[in-house]
Amino acid sequence: MDGSHPESPARITAIKDRLAATGLLKQLKLYESPIATDEQLERIHAHEYVQHIRKVAPHAGLVRLDGDTAMGPMTLAATLHQVGAVVQGVDLVISGEVKNAFCCVRPPGHHAGRSNSAGFCIFNGVAVGVAHAIAQYGIERATIIDFDVHHGDGTENIFKDHPKVMLCSTFQHPFYPGRGADTRTQRMVNVPLKEGTDGKGFRAAVESEFLPALTQFQPQMVFVSAGFDAHQDDPLAGLNLVRDDYIWITEFILGIANKYAKDRVVSVLEGGYHLSALADSAESHIRTLAGLL
Repeated sequence: MDGSHPESPARITAIKDRLAATGLLKQLKLYESPIATDEQLERIHAHEYVQHIRKVAPHAGLVRLDGDTAMGPMTLAATLHQVGAVVQGVDLVISGEVKNAFCCVRPPGHHAGRSNSAGFCIFNGVAVGVAHAIAQYGIERATIIDFDVHHGDGTENIFKDHPKVMLCSTFQHPFYPGRGADTRTQRMVNVPLKEGTDGKGFRAAVESEFLPALTQFQPQMVFVSAGFDAHQDDPLAGLNLVRDDYIWITEFILGIANKYAKDRVVSVLEGGYHLSALADSAESHIRTLAGLL
């Protein structure tokens, strides 16, 4: 991406630099993600779409996939590693090598549907991870908790009719992508938040809407679409969460995983475009996952 694009490599650098500066990086197990295979991608993406992305990936310059999403020469490799990280996270967590995993990846994925890119997203990493857990390990009930400021409409598109998957999504509304507020079902627990909602309102929504649904569903594995663009400093949105709210939601997720899912959590970076706020929020999330608060 060019220097003005918010979804830039600087996002990953900001997180890694913060983890290094606080000493947290030395306390974590680090893994280099593999490249996702077409078999893994095509569990949730149409074959024709996967092949289209491979065909249009440029050797130089930028190719526009939609109004928000472009590919440069390294984008295909990046997004294949992005998805591969989630698959690897599933393998590590289910094998017991780690209790939980955070996938520090870009581009994000939760707007990518079965056959489309959108909102900076090309392949839906968290969805591929869920499908991998179901196909490879026989997981019968998987939950995705999405606290990005934008609704995970691609994830909903993929799993809306899948009986083994529950999506719990908070998001600013009305706001991009303009979906989710009127498509709630028993397993698509969409919770719109008004512009200006702060941590108190966010926590109340999670406790009143997510908790009953998750208690009934009793997930065997918990996935997270961890978008940090609901932070009060983020330039692309209008919610007012802060560091303590990200600690709180992570503790909530760990509680659900402890009660129903043998502590199995795979978290995947989605949005977050104010670099210092992103670094601070991601560090608090990772530190809480690791039990190192």
